[in-house]
Amino acid sequence: MLTQERRNKILEIISEKGSVAVGELTSVLEASEATIRRDLLALANLGKINKVHGGATLPEHEFLNKEDNINVKVRKNLEQKRAIASYAASLINDDDYVFLDAGSTTFLMTEYIFNTKAVFVTNGIAHAQVLAQKGCRVFILGGELKDTTEAIIGIVAAQNLQKYNFSKAFIGTNGITEKQGFTTTDTDEAMIKAIAGEHSFVSYVLADSTKFGIVSAVSFKPLESSAIICDKCDSEEIKKKTIVKEVL
Repeated sequence: MLTQERRNKILEIISEKGSVAVGELTSVLEASEATIRRDLLALANLGKINKVHGGATLPEHEFLNKEDNINVKVRKNLEQKRAIASYAASLINDDDYVFLDAGSTTFLMTEYIFNTKAVFVTNGIAHAQVLAQKGCRVFILGGELKDTTEAIIGIVAAQNLQKYNFSKAFIGTNGITEKQGFTTTDTDEAMIKAIAGEHSFVSYVLADSTKFGIVSAVSFKPLESSAIICDKCDSEEIKKKTIVKEVL
């Protein structure tokens, strides 16, 4: 097993369990104790784990209920997000009734949507503006506006969303693990994502590879409930549980 592959697996195990002992990692990964300790030290130096006596734990910040604002998020991993967005947009057909979640990768989708015969429903303010300017028929949910993500959230938005039935839903996420599934930082946003998925014939979760092995505060969907569109996924366990489309 290559060094990076082994370290990715270590991150996945720690993300799912919260903590892990050196002995368990040596057994699962069939590596020496010295190798595992070097891996843990390297990951700790990168800030990805907390190295403790006899093992490692997930960093406390992994569970904090906060995230960057939309302007910062859209600039991160831009090449990967554009590839994901372009592929996702290509799945939209003339007769689709689409839910487009608020988020940076779903926002980039609007650059690649040229099919103005499809109907869109979104909780993203910027998403709705771009789609309307392109001549698309677009509905925006009513509700509370979250400043950081410019998303419409809350009970009113959730009630509004309940009346729709979608052929396809494109949903963002903050983290993906085998055990916790798809996670996000905010309970109100999680509610919108969950309802959209439940009311869609097929749902896609859009995620660049940095989202794998990350656990955010609130789970909104189990892995098997949605296909994943990503730049790459190194987890064979996740691929066994759901459809994963790698675009790079």
